[in-house]
This record gives sequence, structure tokens and C-alpha cells, in this order.
Amino acid sequence: MKFKLHNPFSQGFLVIWGLMTALPLLWVIASAFKDDNEILSDPWGLPGALRFGNFARAWTHASIGEYFLNSVIVLSVSLTLTMFLGATAAYALARYDFWGNRFIYYLFVGGMMFPVFLALVPLFLVVRQLGLLNSLPGLMLVYTAYSLPFTVFFLSAFFRTLPTQVAEAAMIDGAGPFRLFFRVMLPMAKPGLISVGIFNLLGQWNQYIIPVVLVSSDEDKYTLAQGLAALAISEGYRGDYSRLFAGLTLAMLPVLIVYAVFQRQVQSGLTAGQLK
Repeated sequence: MKFKLHNPFSQGFLVIWGLMTALPLLWVIASAFKDDNEILSDPWGLPGALRFGNFARAWTHASIGEYFLNSVIVLSVSLTLTMFLGATAAYALARYDFWGNRFIYYLFVGGMMFPVFLALVPLFLVVRQLGLLNSLPGLMLVYTAYSLPFTVFFLSAFFRTLPTQVAEAAMIDGAGPFRLFFRVMLPMAKPGLISVGIFNLLGQWNQYIIPVVLVSSDEDKYTLAQGLAALAISEGYRGDYSRLFAGLTLAMLPVLIVYAVFQRQVQSGLTAGQLK
């Protein structure tokens, strides 16, 4: 029995979904090149000229460059810690049988179902007790802890699909546990690592509520999401909408570039974890 994978209804739904996703992005990018008069008089039209000065004003005068750098610094450390700790924990849970294995695994799964909003007050108190309030290292550690449950859940399922014959052959050749993990298993898990890495990148880059709680009184430590929220409020009163749209475009570009570069790896990673 053959099933038809493509039909006019599903294709039409995908086209509508694609337009609903792409058109707002294109509208923001087009508005970033307009001046304020064009945005107010013809919001849906194309810009009369490419005004790159809007991006320069957003980067310098609106402090987008400083907020952008803070986000890059935080994500560079937190994403590295998340992927390293998540990969090692997932590998141990997926490939080794020891007492408490399932209990630890379900603790990570339970962490995925725990909304961050319920932990904001305890999280604030813990970070303050550690002396990391209003600091980038505090955000790095919290981002890492918040992203670990999904990373372990995703990668443990991926590591289970990897062939055991390759691991057994490497051990026969004299590879120890560390060499087996870093030289054999991690390269084989590259599609899954890229997929979960991009998901974590998107989640941490767009994180707003955690920085608002942990970095609220030091504007120099604001992340890009905080800076854009403050920019939206200030520019809404000033009427400098062109600078606001330019700042939003600068915030979107890194994510769009990363996804465009690793699109195939993300798709292969999502499907590879389903097959054995």
C-alpha cells in the first residue's frame, strides 16, 4: 500500500505557513532601510533608497553594538559548556549501564517540563548568594543549566542509534573510554550535535526573561534582547522608527546566517535520530 506524501492541501498549508513566517521578516528588513517618513506614510512599500546609515546609528547611538557583544560573549561560553556537558552526560546515559542510569535520565527529562517562570525567584536568590548577580558569568551558568535537559534528552537518543560495532572495533584497537568518546563517537554524532547546538543557540540568543531578572540594574551588562526591548520603548517615544527596525534586523541576521549555513546538517540531524 502506497501513501501519497504530497497533496495540494499539505503543499498549500506549507506555502501559507512559509509566507506567514517570511513576510514579517522581510517587512522588518525592508523597513530598516527606510526613513521615518516612509515608514509612517507607506509602511508596506519598498524603501526609496538603501539607507545603511540606519544600521550605523543603531549600532553606535542605540548601543546595539555593546549589547550584541555581551550576547556573543555569553553565548560563546554557555553554548560551549552546554554542548560539552550535555554530550558527555548523554553519552554516559546512552552507552553505559550503571545503577541510577534511568533515574538520572528522567531527572533531565523532568527538567524540560519545569517552566523557568516558576524558578525565577529561587534562581535570583541563588545567583545573588553566589555573588554573580548583574554579571555575565552568572548568565553563562544559568543559560547552561537551563539548556542541559533538552540537550541530554536529544543527544542520548542520538547516541543510542550509533552502531556499537564501531565502538567495539575501536576498543579492540586499544582505544580507552576518553579516546573512544572524543575520537570516535563525537565525530559520528556531528549531525545531532549541530542540530541541538542550533536549537540551543536560538533559545539562548532570544532569551529575555532570565537576563531581565538577573541583569536588571547594570545596563552595561544588558544582552541584545534586553537592549532591543529598551530600544523599542525609547524609540517609540522619540519616533526614530528607522533606527528601531535597523536594530531588529541586526539582531536577526546572526540567527538567519547560522541557520542558512547549517540547514542541511539540521535536517539530517533531526532525521538521523529517528532511524536505527
